[in-house]
Amino acid sequence: MEDVDIKGHTREEGAPAPDVAEGSGGSAAGVDEAASTSEKKAKKAESSRPRRNKKKDRDDAAEGKNKKREPRNRRRATKEEEAAALERKALAEAQGISTVRYPKRQSALLIGFCGSGYSGMQIQPDGIKTIENVLFKALVKAGAVSQDNADDPVKVSLARAARTDAGVHAAGNVVSLKMIVTVPGVKDLVAHINSELPPEIRLWGFVRVQNSFNARLVCDSRKYTYYFPSYLLIPPKPDSNLCKVLHRAHSGSVETQSPSSLHPFWQDPSSSDATPEEDMERKRNYRIGPTEMEHLREFVKQYEGSHNFHNFTVARDFNDRSNQRFMKEIRVQDPVVHGNTEWVAVMFHGQSFMLHQIRKMMAGLVLSCRTGTSPKIVNELYKSNTVFIPKMPSLGLLLEEPLFNSYNGRVAESNTKLQSTDPDYRPAIDFELHREKINAFKEEFIYKNMRGIEDRSGLFDAWVRSVDSYAGKDLLWLNREGQLPADCVIRKGERRTHPFKEKRVFDTTSFPSEAAFIKKQLIEEIAAEEESEEEVFDKRQLAETEG
Repeated sequence: MEDVDIKGHTREEGAPAPDVAEGSGGSAAGVDEAASTSEKKAKKAESSRPRRNKKKDRDDAAEGKNKKREPRNRRRATKEEEAAALERKALAEAQGISTVRYPKRQSALLIGFCGSGYSGMQIQPDGIKTIENVLFKALVKAGAVSQDNADDPVKVSLARAARTDAGVHAAGNVVSLKMIVTVPGVKDLVAHINSELPPEIRLWGFVRVQNSFNARLVCDSRKYTYYFPSYLLIPPKPDSNLCKVLHRAHSGSVETQSPSSLHPFWQDPSSSDATPEEDMERKRNYRIGPTEMEHLREFVKQYEGSHNFHNFTVARDFNDRSNQRFMKEIRVQDPVVHGNTEWVAVMFHGQSFMLHQIRKMMAGLVLSCRTGTSPKIVNELYKSNTVFIPKMPSLGLLLEEPLFNSYNGRVAESNTKLQSTDPDYRPAIDFELHREKINAFKEEFIYKNMRGIEDRSGLFDAWVRSVDSYAGKDLLWLNREGQLPADCVIRKGERRTHPFKEKRVFDTTSFPSEAAFIKKQLIEEIAAEEESEEEVFDKRQLAETEG
């Protein structure tokens, strides 16, 4: 067996081990001589190094502190971008706008707007008129956004709490961005920005927020209200296509309903040959009863909670996890009469909403209640079968406000040891501070517009007549049993023989004062076959439409 010594040499078992102090000469003296030689070499190497200039090091350090650090990985601007920047600077100087850079602070802007005439909330390219396009230009003019960032809202991290469709109004919404909050020569920045905005868009106020704040991601939930005339709950006219189709499917008979089974509104003998204008005059005087109100309130309870709302939006498969939405509360408010028309308001409080979700939920509510459909149908609509649900008109939809309860709780806890004047103090996002101004704005710019269009043109009546004229099978889910007949189920890849086609005029909230305008638009759409079915979107577009 072999042994191994400390130098890795092998020796036979039993052989004497070498001296531990073995050196080049095999003795302790050799070790001392080697150590002395090593020390001499180390001293020689030390003496050959350049001496350190401590004064120069101190000067270099001081210069480094004063020298601005170059940003990493910064892309060099192209000649076109440099030219555009110089052009913006020259234009700003010509307009008397300062091009000096001022510090930006992450802020939350509390705004409200009447959406009539605008192509929705979200900023769009190519000069499309949207709320954010107009707001951003006003912020630049007011000096709250610098000229360096005027060409791209992404540079200031612009985000919104809730996105609204074209024409939809908002009493309250929140936009977050990095904003210049101290503009030289401006004492009241809110008033200064409002002076650059049209009267239908208002800035209620702004608050400093935490640096990581993003209005869409931090928002807990949203509140919307939908308004509609109560006469929409009158059942379909007995000789209408929808009435005939539903009666045939329900009873198996082609006979129309007997006069004794008709709704009281249609029992008037003169109603059978009345013109739409004559019917409209009588509908204005209709008043909803306690039974109908109870039916509405019972029905909306089926919407509350967490459900798969794939049938209440567009372009979503049943298995898409994003269809799962949580409705905190849905409340039907008592009816109110304005002019000759009675209005009903339904408040929706949900975590978030998909494209057209509220308008389709409202159509499900109104059409079910006016046809005596069982509330059980809602649970069927949450299941895997796909059916068609039309959209109610955009005119009745209003975003009340987004809520930030979790964020407000966090900043309240952080503020406990701070004064309101402390730089780290962050106020809560609270629309109640501006409630008086908001209510006045809603009355002047939103409610008057909504009621005025309805009073002049009967927009909601035109919508319900377009539904009642449908003679196909897409709406057979409207039945007293609350069942989903196979004839109304949409199967992927199969062409429907008589699909329901929606009219674009009901996606609009801005109309000329001409009373017959909507009627003319409907005639033109039908004649030109401009009706369209459900929109087609990719996943990225669908994500952008949520709010």
